[in-house]
Amino acid sequence: MRIGTALRATAWLVAGVTTAAAQPATSPQCVTLEDFATAKVGEFPMDWKPRKDAGRDAYQVLEENGLRFLHAASKRLGVQAAKQVEWDLSAYPMLAWSWRPREFPRGADERDSGTNDSALAVYLLVPYSRLAGPKAVKYIWSEKVPVGTHLTSNYGLTQVRVLRSGQPGKDEWVEERVNALADYAKYFGESETPKPAGIAVLTDSDDTKSTAQGDYANFRACRG
Repeated sequence: MRIGTALRATAWLVAGVTTAAAQPATSPQCVTLEDFATAKVGEFPMDWKPRKDAGRDAYQVLEENGLRFLHAASKRLGVQAAKQVEWDLSAYPMLAWSWRPREFPRGADERDSGTNDSALAVYLLVPYSRLAGPKAVKYIWSEKVPVGTHLTSNYGLTQVRVLRSGQPGKDEWVEERVNALADYAKYFGESETPKPAGIAVLTDSDDTKSTAQGDYANFRACRG
């Protein structure tokens, strides 16, 4: 996805979708942000929103061995899907989820704006501007960029961390757990704890004019 696209991609999320807050009555170790348990298999999840209508065909809920997940299939497309959900990031600074790449976009290299496509990307979104969009920490699974690489886009509004690199085992789900609060503070240089606007995913292949596929499941906010 080219520089500036993701900036516009999430502006709609902050601009006025009714907020669904993750506010547990007790204080468990983790609170569920999305497990797709109530979503209809074969359909775009009802409480998510695509940046463009074309995204409705790119993302659909599937079920495998009792697990419901969001499957993304992009064909020369770069459309983000997001869910607006708020939680207390100071109490639950860890963002956790499961994912698996199914097809990497051909020739992609996220370090180059001309080939900036990823099989998998997960965003923490924080409100910033109705015009410019939110600030975001973006976690990606790259085919070739080394783990730990830090990239930026959207004039600094999107801070990217390469969380995984290379091919996984066959059909293997990988569980992730990142300190989203610490990453946000580090990349944006802010000491105040922000209030999240939601989460988003992106499986894109528009820059490489190829195809990409990936799966996402079990989003949680967890204690440190």
